[in-house]
Parts: sequence; structure tokens; C-alpha cells
Amino acid sequence: MCFVFFVVETGFLGMKRLEGIRAVTFDVGSTLIEAWPSVGAVYAQVAAQHGCPALSAAELERRFREAFEATGRRANSRADWERIVDAAFAGLVATPPSRTFFPALYEWFAQAQAWRIFDDVLPTLAALRARGLRLGVISNWDDRLRGLLQALDLARHFDVLVVSCEVGVLKPERPIFEAALSALDLPAATVVHVGDDFESDVVGARAAGLHGLHLVRHGTAGDHAITSLGELLDRIELARD
Repeated sequence: MCFVFFVVETGFLGMKRLEGIRAVTFDVGSTLIEAWPSVGAVYAQVAAQHGCPALSAAELERRFREAFEATGRRANSRADWERIVDAAFAGLVATPPSRTFFPALYEWFAQAQAWRIFDDVLPTLAALRARGLRLGVISNWDDRLRGLLQALDLARHFDVLVVSCEVGVLKPERPIFEAALSALDLPAATVVHVGDDFESDVVGARAAGLHGLHLVRHGTAGDHAITSLGELLDRIELARD
């Protein structure tokens, strides 16, 4: 009985609860979905289809990560992705992908088959909705995102979709969070934003007045970190009307 009282009062395993919450917003990549089977595997497959066989998926994955991190994990347009893909294949192919198979790669990642929804996503969204919470997306993404979320049958779960390429700014910049608050018509203090990038999702959200939770799927939970979206259910206390 004492243990149950402790959880109710202080939250998941005694960690801090977020009070007065009316909405939850989510990052997309590595939070709701991940490339499947991997970015490197898709790169290798498409390259092979265009006359570049025997490229290592693991090596391409490493090169992609390096190129993506070098941009600050910011890719807001087709041109941004062209540069990233060319950097990932530099020295491995005679002609840069931007002049050969990049269009095929770009189209591939616009399709549902290129992505996997994490197992904790749909149950968590359903449970949050059942509690009366509004749901949204705040994502650094290009103009493929809306169509992709439709193809994955995820778009219907959200009241608001805020995409960086549409608002002209990227997380962690304050205006992208303010755009979501305006669309939700809610005060910042009543909204929790969840994402896997600490700087973009947590620091950015807090700077705009929202609560920020860091999703660390292979890490350790804490006052401002969760290891599964399912933990949200124990970390949020609804606003009282």
C-alpha cells in the first residue's frame, strides 16, 4: 500500500511528474519511427540497383550518420539531403548520387515501406488520447513528412502537425514550438514535447516554455528522460478544469 501511494504522489519510480498537462507533442524520426531495415541497408540496395554492387550497408550507415551529424542533424529540403547522400557515398562511387540514383533514394524514403513504427507508439498514443489529451507533431523534416505520416496511418492520431520546412525554422528555434502552441491554442506550460535529440527537443522546448522529455531508448530514465513512450503515462498529470 505504501508503494502504491509513493507512485501516485511522485510519479514513475519516484521521478518528477509533470502537472497541468493538456497536450503532448512528439518528434518523429527515432521517436515515433525509424528507417527500416536501416538507412545504410537502403542506400546499399538502391546503389546496387543502379550499378554499384557490393557496398557495405554498415559502412554506408556509418558514413550517413557522420554526414547527418555534420549538418547538426538538420535536413530541411531535398537539396539538404542531396548533400548528405553525396557525402555518404564520397569515394565509393564514380559519380555522385545527386547525378545518378539520388531521386530513387529520395522517393524510397517517402514511402511507408522504408520505415518502422516503434512498438510503444500506437498503444501510447491511444492511451494519451483516451485521457483526453491533445496530440501533435513538431518535426525537423522536409516536404515528404505529411504524406509519409498518412501512408503509415499515423497522421490521424494527431491534432496538429508542425513541420520545419513549412514554418521556415527548425528545432531548437523558438518559433517552431510557438507555431505548435498557436495551432493547439494552449499555454506553453500545459504542453509536453518528447524527442530523442536533447538539444533540439528538450532544450528547445524548455526555451519556448514547454516541458521537455528526452527519449533515450537505450539509456536510463530520469527526471527529464524516459526510456519508452509508455513511461509518459506515469509521468503526466492532467490539467484540472
